[in-house]
Amino acid sequence: MDAKLTGLGTWIDAPSLSAGAALVGRLAEAGSLPDIDLRPSGLRVRQPRGDRASGDRIGGDQAVSRPGSDPAALQELRIVFDAVDTAAVQEFWGTAFGYRVTGGGRLVDPLHRGPDVIVLPTDEVRPLRNRFHVDVVRPSAVVEAVRGDREPAGPWGVMLADSEGNEVDLVPGDALAPTATDWQTLFAAMTFYRTSSAAQAVQLVTAVAQLADAAGIPLMLDIRAGGVIIDHGKDKWEEAGEAFVDLATRIQGAARDLGLAANTDELRFVQLGLDAVDVPAVQAFWTTALGYTRDPRFEVGDSYDPLGLNPGFIFQHLDPTESERREQRNRIRLELDIAPDQLPQRIEQAVQAGGTIRNELPDRCSLTDPEGNELDLIARKPL
Repeated sequence: MDAKLTGLGTWIDAPSLSAGAALVGRLAEAGSLPDIDLRPSGLRVRQPRGDRASGDRIGGDQAVSRPGSDPAALQELRIVFDAVDTAAVQEFWGTAFGYRVTGGGRLVDPLHRGPDVIVLPTDEVRPLRNRFHVDVVRPSAVVEAVRGDREPAGPWGVMLADSEGNEVDLVPGDALAPTATDWQTLFAAMTFYRTSSAAQAVQLVTAVAQLADAAGIPLMLDIRAGGVIIDHGKDKWEEAGEAFVDLATRIQGAARDLGLAANTDELRFVQLGLDAVDVPAVQAFWTTALGYTRDPRFEVGDSYDPLGLNPGFIFQHLDPTESERREQRNRIRLELDIAPDQLPQRIEQAVQAGGTIRNELPDRCSLTDPEGNELDLIARKPL
């Protein structure tokens, strides 16, 4: 295998969670693990800069595919805020997400799962509501602490806004079931177990993969230096019903047999919302430009990353009489990092889906959807 990875990592095909868990074990042979996102069809490996060891350890396996074999796996979405008072906006969103602050106005998920957030300065005051908004679902005790004495608003009674009017629906989750209290229902059912070593993480991942494969229920496992996140995907726990509760209970038992305790306070579910007059046209653009899939369920307006590596989208109707709001430039726009060899094709597809090119450079392209909402496609160069 060519171990020269893009900054987005590499994708490795595997026929099942159990087969993918075996590859995770191979990667752990050196005593440490990179960030790994394990899915029923394979895994994404993201390495520290200059680290070739993980690629070398799996180079002879027949299940390995070269970087770029699944372009949708090699991309990362970011949320960018334009703000007059950058410090206030950064503080608000860092608290709402539970992110840590790094340099350059960037906010980062400590678990390296949710989209990065960047706050950039602007002198342009845009007083009307964005067409973009953000949903963040966290455990109920965490949500209560974040809200403090602020009174939430909005039709669902969960909306908070920063000092410039950017809105978040901060939604509380709860325990899955009396028999599975390690799990939280944060739109998606998920849990997080702290592990003390790569070997312990592999033990947990192997046990979970075998239980999930035996139950015929696909799960997503994200392996990090500090532990393992187990996620069933948005709303899927409701569809699976008691079969999933039984699986979650078995996984909880396996984790406790390994001496592990759940730490759900760090979990979050993030999705993006977009108000549009012509929802089908706007959804078609974003689904195509992001390489997403439309939810096939009747009257569900979601589009989602088929591998569950980036946040999903919901689309909601905007009253066409709100002309001033429609004409105002959003304070939020999105950036999508993709592999360099994917950029020309993705630009062409986005334009064919109704997008307009605002500005194009060799390594990036700024586009607008049919109603002026902005997306920057950016080529992430190899490490």
